[in-house]
This record gives sequence, C-alpha cells and structure tokens, in this order.
Amino acid sequence: MSEPISVLLIDDHELIRNGLGAVLDLEPDLHVVATAGSVAEGIAAYQRVQPQVVITDLQMQDGTGLDVVRTLRKESDQVGLIVLTMHSGDEQIFAAMQAGASGFVGKDAPSTEVIKAARHAAVSPKAFVCAGLVGAMMRRQSAESTALTEREHDVLVLLAEGLNAAAIGQKLYLSESTTKSHIARIYQKLGAANRAQALVTAMRIGLLSTVQPSAR
Repeated sequence: MSEPISVLLIDDHELIRNGLGAVLDLEPDLHVVATAGSVAEGIAAYQRVQPQVVITDLQMQDGTGLDVVRTLRKESDQVGLIVLTMHSGDEQIFAAMQAGASGFVGKDAPSTEVIKAARHAAVSPKAFVCAGLVGAMMRRQSAESTALTEREHDVLVLLAEGLNAAAIGQKLYLSESTTKSHIARIYQKLGAANRAQALVTAMRIGLLSTVQPSAR
C-alpha cells in the first residue's frame, strides 16, 4: 500500500483547521502532517515538513493565501496548492489561478470537494481546477466582448440623449461617417440591431445609468 498524501493546513481559525483536518484524516490516502494559523507559520511549516499538498485559507491576519501560493510555487512546481475561501468570486478565482494554485474551493462547498481537490493537486499540481471556473470564464469573456472604448462610450451617452449621428459628430468633433462607424461597433458589441436595443442592453449591463426621455 502506498504512503498517504501528506497535507499541510493553513487557516487562522483553529476550528476550521481542526475540523477539516479531522475530515481529511478519515481518508486512508490523506494525512495532515502539520497545521498553521498564519502565512508566516504556514511557509515555515512547509519548509519544515515538505508536504505534497498545502491547503490554505485566502484571508489571514498577516497576508493572504495567494502570498503562500506564490512563495511556495517559486520553491517547487511539484507541490499541490489549494486555496480555500469564503470569498469565491470571479476575481478571487482568477487571482488564485494566476498565482499558481492547483485548485480553488469555496468554504461553502461540501468537504468531498476539498478531498477531491487535494487528490488532484497531489497528482497534477500545475493543472488548475475549480467548480466555478467555467462560469467565471464565460462571464469574463462576455464582459470583454461588450467592453466599449472611451470614444464609443461617449457616443453611447449621446445616443442615450437622443442625438443623431450628425449631431453626435458635431459634439465630439468627428465626421458623420466616423460617428456612424462608432455606432455600428457599439451595436455589434451589444448585440443590438438598433438604438433602442442598444440602450436597453447598455442599461442592463451598467454602461448607462439613465436614458433621456427623448431617446428613441
């Protein structure tokens, strides 16, 4: 029988360290070899016990789990690094991935997700896994595809005020043809066929706060 996967737990809440440690130790192929309550203690513990997998909280008193991930990833590309957090938004997911984490798990996820992530990290430490990654990628792609340039946003605001292409061009010192090109790109980015659809979409995704009654 092969040796169990050695795990280091880093979390500034003793209850979580003890509870999660007990859950992991119930698995025959996992064994918690050390725990730590801060970034500094966690890095020191890693250097002392050299575990195969490190599971770290994101927010701690003396730094973040990303500090742990970056530091340990520089030391080894073979250690599995799991970020465990209450704050599982898209920004945190991408930050963990870019820092070099092997996985990202929300604290509201079932313990089985942490166990699966630890096993994955031990085998494929450089392959990032996260249950919410696909959704986060789709939201980022959608945001990027609808991002307007500063000039396009200026045109959109004037469209919302009810101005036509010629009037917008005069206000922004653009030719009418250039203004129409900007309007066409705005419609394309917002998936709109006309001004009304563009303004509705822009309001929905937060590009506009108000639309003048004269807009049509």
